Amino acid sequence: MRLSRYITLISISLFLSCNKDKSGKDGKTNDTLLLADKYEVSLPKLSKKYLTENKNYAENFYNKYYNPKDYSGGFLVAKNGQVIYENYSGFAYKEKGWKIDAETPLHIASVSKVFTAVCVLKLVDEGDIELDKSVQTYLPTFPHEATTVRMLLNHRSGLRNYAYFTDDKGVWDKKKTLTNQDVLDLLATKPIGLESKPGTRFGYCNTNYALLALIIEKATGKSYPEAMKEMIFEPLGMKNTFVFDNLEKKDEVSQSYKNNYLRLAFEFLDQVYGDKNIYSTPRDLLKFDIATYSDEFLSPEMKTEMFKGYSYETKGQRNYGLGIRMLEFETGQKYFFHNGWWHGNTSSLVTLRKENVTIIALSNKYTHKTYKTKKLAPHFGDYPFKFKDEEIGAE
Repeated sequence: MRLSRYITLISISLFLSCNKDKSGKDGKTNDTLLLADKYEVSLPKLSKKYLTENKNYAENFYNKYYNPKDYSGGFLVAKNGQVIYENYSGFAYKEKGWKIDAETPLHIASVSKVFTAVCVLKLVDEGDIELDKSVQTYLPTFPHEATTVRMLLNHRSGLRNYAYFTDDKGVWDKKKTLTNQDVLDLLATKPIGLESKPGTRFGYCNTNYALLALIIEKATGKSYPEAMKEMIFEPLGMKNTFVFDNLEKKDEVSQSYKNNYLRLAFEFLDQVYGDKNIYSTPRDLLKFDIATYSDEFLSPEMKTEMFKGYSYETKGQRNYGLGIRMLEFETGQKYFFHNGWWHGNTSSLVTLRKENVTIIALSNKYTHKTYKTKKLAPHFGDYPFKFKDEEIGAE
């Protein structure tokens, strides 16, 4: 048994096809990335020399920083939607002998937030959601009138993290599984309070994205898993990607482990989605990343809103857009990414927009190696990083 009904082979090559009628600005023939009938992105085809040289570089990088004998997960590097290098190792479910390969969905932790944000922005494009409307417009019992949808997306709501306030005395019985609706109900009925006044400062908070999942459900009339499947996963051919929303099926998905392969148990927070709980593969994440270049998938206006910073109350390079982290350098270069960590699962999605490069690392056995994706960026573009021996943190 291999992750039951969730696993279906789908190759990146299925959405790469040469279209000789389209030419790039340099006069070279482009490839049309066929994501679905209504979406396509035209990007230059990589030369064999480029692919060979960069495959060798990426492979050496992987062997240096990841060690396939110890790493449990997947790693992929691509440019213009074309895979340069990928590697898979370890176990999805060690006790059952399920090995990880290119078709194995792993929990992508907070990289799920990028999907939630894009789904919201697509609904804005369709006129079903307005970014600057109060959250109360869509969730009437939400207690803070000044909080907008945009503030949830860019983490400027001032809300407390549900993973923390459920620890407060008398707030929640941890013997009961928490749901997204429960998060909203607790905010509406308990004295949870705010960390800060809405709109005044950045504060990364999972509660924001648990509420955004409810707003998606209200706007579409569908469950969040159904909406994601119909609006993103199926149109992009992401057949190894799904939202996990049923703890009764916890033995049907990849597990998470400590760094010594001690399996970690699922818990009462593991049914909340929007902020986490998407399972995917590097190949499927590549399809999603390439889709974000398509003006048919996401309008130019929404892409502009997504990939700009909103938090400048303190000086520094770090910022957050709508569902995407960024580093803004004095040179004008911007580095876009999102990392994740949940139980033993760690994840990193790097999208170098200027160079059309995608770097992805997923692991289900706890490690900080996943976040070393950042070290590969300067090979592809002018990213003025100054690396220390210790790597950056997860979130």
